[in-house]
Amino acid sequence: MSNAAGGILIIDDEVRIRRFLRISLQTEGYQVNEAATGGDGLALARTSQPALIVLDLGLPDLDGQEVLARIREISTVPVIILSVRDDEGEKVRALDHGANDYVTKPFGVQEFLARVRRHLGHSNDTGGPLNEYDDGHLRFDLARHQVELAGTPVKLTPKEFSVLGMLIGNADRVITQQQLLRQVWGESHQHDNHYLRILIGRLRQKLGDDPVAPTYLHTEPGVGYRFEPRSD
Repeated sequence: MSNAAGGILIIDDEVRIRRFLRISLQTEGYQVNEAATGGDGLALARTSQPALIVLDLGLPDLDGQEVLARIREISTVPVIILSVRDDEGEKVRALDHGANDYVTKPFGVQEFLARVRRHLGHSNDTGGPLNEYDDGHLRFDLARHQVELAGTPVKLTPKEFSVLGMLIGNADRVITQQQLLRQVWGESHQHDNHYLRILIGRLRQKLGDDPVAPTYLHTEPGVGYRFEPRSD
């Protein structure tokens, strides 16, 4: 397998977890670096320039949320949180701080590897948001304010266009409900989640996206939404 430069950096103080992840990732052909503390992890994040970071929140020297915030000061590399903390507040806080994904321990290795492949396969090399998307079926053009489905124009309201643009602009990254509400409706509406549920429902209908088995607009229950580019 061809790997992105820098490989994968694991920051976790549990020796068993690091060994398990290292073996699983190396079997898939990835290069792996490891750190048992937040300080060592930050140093490796600077020097090894990893293609992806797996970060535990319960580190012995620094809280993982602080490590994540410091990583985001120096890099836009995809970060997958791997933690026993499964409450909604921790997940939302991590995603707000720039995490791309959140996996709760214990976890299935195949699901974890699939998430790694997704983030490496759809990483944005320019480091900036995507303003245009075209998979041959769905076409989104931010500059021209156009959306097409199988060559047919799709009429979206301004808020529908803004939400879709924000999700596409952060493809394969979970955007929290609060982030979307603040961006599209404003600070005073950041807890009006029912607005967002109705809008996402309309978007799925207009894009022909099955809410039970969606192609594009995926719900992360209790947290937010994620746009997944088509792989075929």
